[in-house]
Amino acid sequence: MAPLDYFALPLGARGGAMNQQTKAALRPVAEQRRSAAAGAAGMAEAVADRFLAAVTLPVGAAVSAYWPMRSELDPRPILTALSARGHPLCLPVVTGKAQPLVFRAWRSGDALVAGGYGTQVPDAGQEVVVPRLLLVPLLAFDRAGYRLGYGGGFYDRTLAALRAVGPVVAVGLAFSAQEIDAVPHDATDARLDWIVTEAEAIEVG
Repeated sequence: MAPLDYFALPLGARGGAMNQQTKAALRPVAEQRRSAAAGAAGMAEAVADRFLAAVTLPVGAAVSAYWPMRSELDPRPILTALSARGHPLCLPVVTGKAQPLVFRAWRSGDALVAGGYGTQVPDAGQEVVVPRLLLVPLLAFDRAGYRLGYGGGFYDRTLAALRAVGPVVAVGLAFSAQEIDAVPHDATDARLDWIVTEAEAIEVG
């Protein structure tokens, strides 16, 4: 099925055989949609307002985000606000293929170094942190909490590992234009707890 046909199908019209090939076909179309949405002014600030009004964190809970690249929604307004409230911050680091992410401490103004897959990350001398809340980028999302990522499976493995040892909340940050009716998924795909856009904060039931 071509990506444009998939996006055009109404809710309930998709078949059950949603595999990796379908995800791969959707990614370029989803990235085009995200890029078009990213051109609007004030989106990151609007998402930050929605997030701060809806999502509560334990006092002092560590928060992971991501350093934005390409057309990803910028999480830095959220990080600025959370840091001011006393939450330690960290950024994810790819340590190897098919491995969970690790998280290194980061503060506003800290220098970053090149990481895998075009990412910018704290240097290896920074403390390793276990976050209680993750701000997660995505290409597309649905209201069941599934996200279309870039295909590496890093966040799926990471969330599975973190949730196995303690409570953690995963929040997808997106433009509302990135919503689709149903993201292709299987048993290894970790669901988000929230998706926050400039239009609303969606708590996944």
